[in-house]
Amino acid sequence: MKDIVAGLFIILENQYRVGDVVRIADVSGIVEDINLRRTALRDLDGIVHVVPNGEIRVASNFTKEWSRVNMNVSVAYGEDLDHVISVINRVGKELAEDSQWAPSILTPPRALRVDNLGNSGIEIKILGETKPIRQWDVMGELRKRLKKAFDEEGIEIPWPHTKVYFGNSPDSQHSGKKTD
Repeated sequence: MKDIVAGLFIILENQYRVGDVVRIADVSGIVEDINLRRTALRDLDGIVHVVPNGEIRVASNFTKEWSRVNMNVSVAYGEDLDHVISVINRVGKELAEDSQWAPSILTPPRALRVDNLGNSGIEIKILGETKPIRQWDVMGELRKRLKKAFDEEGIEIPWPHTKVYFGNSPDSQHSGKKTD
């Protein structure tokens, strides 16, 4: 009975529909079927999960009405951040104007802020809106275009580095000594 009542509210309130990408009961996937008793999701591995509607406490719909590009791009500490942000905004605008991608993009991806001073680089937050379920494709294309633009502009994308010292560094050992 609990499953049926919950299913009725899911359907009447239009919480999600077949084809939406959702997370319910700690499972994320595409909704393949909904009825009064249960919801069936297929995850990225192709596994179908059947969730009794009465067990759903929180339903997160990733694709209702519109979706969001929400990503961080990291650049090296030596980069001019104003230049980096202008390149990100230019690439996002070009993507939104591309005839292949324009139908999927509602607002062009743009740099929002410096989001984090990380161990290896400075992270820039990028946001934009897309049609439902298109955010992942748009983010993939944006990453590809940003990598190409950063290469052309000489902007370094950092990766973790580790320096190991055993005692004093070689420069400090010789700095105070006289040589004949």
